[in-house]
Amino acid sequence: MARVKLDDIDRRILAQLQENGRMTNVRLARNVGISPPPCLRRVRALEKAGYIKGYHAELDAALLGFGVTVFAHVGLHSQAEADLAAFEEKVRLWPMVRECSMMAGETDFILKVVAKDWDAYQSWLTRELVAAPNVDTVRSTLAIRESKHLPGVPLEHATD
Repeated sequence: MARVKLDDIDRRILAQLQENGRMTNVRLARNVGISPPPCLRRVRALEKAGYIKGYHAELDAALLGFGVTVFAHVGLHSQAEADLAAFEEKVRLWPMVRECSMMAGETDFILKVVAKDWDAYQSWLTRELVAAPNVDTVRSTLAIRESKHLPGVPLEHATD
């Protein structure tokens, strides 16, 4: 995909959509100071270039019955590329894992896991995660509360 050189209007478009991805093109255009047709062209170009990866609704986990968030620090027996890729592929199959990051240091991966309750997490942990090939250690850290949640990136510090 072709990289687009971002200008000030592109950055304002990205900031507006990051804040509210449901706004109409007309409102977006008004907010960034251009007319709707070029605004829509810019949005499409930003999507095509990969700056905008998708749109989604942010759901309330607690209202939907997911009362527990756990960060699982996973150590693997082997860090060979094929073994890392196999673990990542396995993680993609687990709906309770909402985020997965490979780490540098003593933990190979950190998984953000949501569960109905602690018992549901423990059951998944023993049936799925610990039983997965190549998993050596798992250290679970229970989140008590979320103090800050900002999806996206700090656009004021973005570089081209």
